[in-house]
This record gives sequence, C-alpha cells and structure tokens, in this order.
Amino acid sequence: MAILNDVKTAKRLVQRLLRSRRSRRTLAKVLPTVDRPDPGTIDVAVYFADGPVNMYQIRQWYAPLRELAETHPVAIISRSPGAMLTLLDESPVPVVYARQIVDLERFVEEQRPKIVLYVNQNARNFQMMRYGRMWHVFVNHGESDKMYMTTNQFKAYDYALIAGDAARDRLKQALWDYDIDRRAIAIGRPQADHFAGAVPYPDDDRIVVLYAPTWEGDRPAAEYGSIATHGTIIADRVLASPRHRLVYRPHPRSGVLDAGYRAAHERIIAAISAANAAEPSAHHVYDDGPTMGWQIAAADVAVTDISAMIYDRLAVGKPLLVTRPTSDAADVDDAGYLGAADWLLAHDAGAIIDRVDAALHDRSRVEELHRWVERYFGDTTPGVATTRFHAAIDRLVDRWETVAREHRPGG
Repeated sequence: MAILNDVKTAKRLVQRLLRSRRSRRTLAKVLPTVDRPDPGTIDVAVYFADGPVNMYQIRQWYAPLRELAETHPVAIISRSPGAMLTLLDESPVPVVYARQIVDLERFVEEQRPKIVLYVNQNARNFQMMRYGRMWHVFVNHGESDKMYMTTNQFKAYDYALIAGDAARDRLKQALWDYDIDRRAIAIGRPQADHFAGAVPYPDDDRIVVLYAPTWEGDRPAAEYGSIATHGTIIADRVLASPRHRLVYRPHPRSGVLDAGYRAAHERIIAAISAANAAEPSAHHVYDDGPTMGWQIAAADVAVTDISAMIYDRLAVGKPLLVTRPTSDAADVDDAGYLGAADWLLAHDAGAIIDRVDAALHDRSRVEELHRWVERYFGDTTPGVATTRFHAAIDRLVDRWETVAREHRPGG
C-alpha cells in the first residue's frame, strides 16, 4: 500500500509539473500583450499565491473588488502561471504576474501599495509580508467555525477583516495576547451583496436541494467531507424523487487525495447524468462552474458539510442541514452555530427527503437561523456589508497616510 501511495504521489507531482510547464509556455506568449498598471496608481493589492485549484478563494472577491476599485484602484498579484492565465480571462481588475521575488520587488517599487489583502494562509504569503511600509490585511475566503479560523497566523497580519461578533469572540478565546479591538474590523459578508449567476433550471414546483460538500481534508482533524459517507445516498434519494431537484456543488478539491472519495464523487456525477437522461424535465444540476451565488440563494434547502458554505447559506436565512462527520478525529467546534445546527448523521442520510420536507415547514428552525445570522454577520440588509468593507479600507488608507506622514523626514 505504501508503495502504491508513493507511485500515486509521484504521478500527481509529474502531472502538476507538466501542467505548470504548459502554463508557463502559454503565459510567455500572452504576457507581452498585457498592460501593467501605471506606476503609483494602485492603492490596494490582492495577493494570491495559489494555483488554479484554489481559484474559488479569489473568485468570490471579484465583485467586491470591482466595486472597491471605483474609489481605491486595485490589482491582483498572481504567483502561479496557471492561476495567472485564468485571472487574465476572469478578473475584473488588473492582474500582475510576479512568479519570482524580483517580480514582487518590482511591483512594490513601482506601485508602493497602501494595503495588501490576503484571501488565504498560503506559506508564500510571507514572501510579500517582508515589505513593511504597507498594511497587510487578512480577509480570508469565507466565514466558518473550522479550526482554520482561529489559527495563530492571524497575528502575522497588521489587520484582519472579519465577519462579525462570532468571529471576534472566536479569536478572542483562541489567541493569546492578540489586540482584537484594534486589529480586527468587522465588515459582514460583502460577497453576499453580489451573489451571481442565472438559475439553470425552470421555475417549477420541484423542491430544490443544494448538496454542497467539502473535500476530504488533508489531515484527520479536517476530515469534514461527506461525499463518501452521506453523499451517494443523499444523491440517490433526491434523484429518485419526482418532487425534488438536486444541485450538486462539490468542493473543487474533492478526491485529490483519496481515491475512494473521488470515486464516490464521480458516482454522483454519473447518477445525475443518468437521472436527467431518464427524465429530462428534472433538470438536476452538477455545478462545477466559477460562478458562486445562485446556488446558495435559490435552493429551498441546503445540505452542507462543516465549511464556509454553512455561513454563506446562513446569510440567506433559508433552511440548512449540516452533515455530521463520521470520523472521531474531525475537529467539531460546538461552541458556535454548530452547537445548534440541524445535523444530518450518516445513518440518517437515507431519510433525506423527510428531513428536507421537515426543514421547509419548521418555522422555529427558520427563526433560529435568523438569530445566528445576526450573530455571525450583523446587519445583512443588501448593501450594508459592502458599505462596511469600503469604510474599513478607507480607514486603513487614512491610517496609512497618517503613519506615512509621521515617518517622512522632518514629519
């Protein structure tokens, strides 16, 4: 088994190397035609060191960044050739390729940005954080109660833009000697003001069930993925019901480490295809597209794993079921919303239709959701989170200008 795993790992590394080489060759042809921002024009840089597999982390910020750029010019820094090619096709703001440290140095020298935003905790973030005369600000790519949200890495950033009271309390409890009142700024969920995409099925009487599982995780404490334990059963039951429609939106990394998990994922995709072929009017959906928003807002009931998808759905205030991990090693923090979640155990997955119907008609559950929405996101009136995001950036730019004046010769 160890030898087999070593072979698979080697195969993945070779495939990744070949993809990277192809991307670099393509990018070498494209880059000469890409305009760089004029020197000194960028206020806010968004640093993204990951490759294409984690594009979902930056995509959800596209719309907020587009709007922010109207008052504070924004550029995305990409370190990966594959991600850079994708960003050139998709990004609503300028993109700068900085594969090497010398490229970062050139960008910093040309632009002298006031703020750098980080959407994840990539180890290569530290290559950007070596520059001191700018604010390094962690904005993350979602809100959740996963252990990722209380990592001591928060202390590495000058500031963090957090969702609300739940995040503030979570950090206060987990981190020693962290000045949360000064360094954490609550903005809500500005992405929710820009939920995007057209619903790809008819407006009919079918009850739409969004199943949005996470991946298998890279360590025992993060084994939150349910595709292999709950997912195939959920899919079979929903697909067999003439009253329901399945929208399957898996995490893009599903099955990258576990062959059994990938097989279960592929089985669900095949089942959706077969169900649509048997009944074309069903319009079940396998969704792996770049657009995020309609899935969360349109579904009648959502079924998610422990992931940021829970909290995106919470902001909608509509029924939600959460799969309970089967692994005893999975780190489940019951102190927050998960302590009140409507859990779906693996052995209950076969009763998903009954659970969905009950969730739709239990008004007390909806009222409970609204209470948690307020705790996690504050005021979710459309536009409020965007206003708070812009106000936070304005505040940090003002603070940067104040400190810059203080450090000028004779200032």
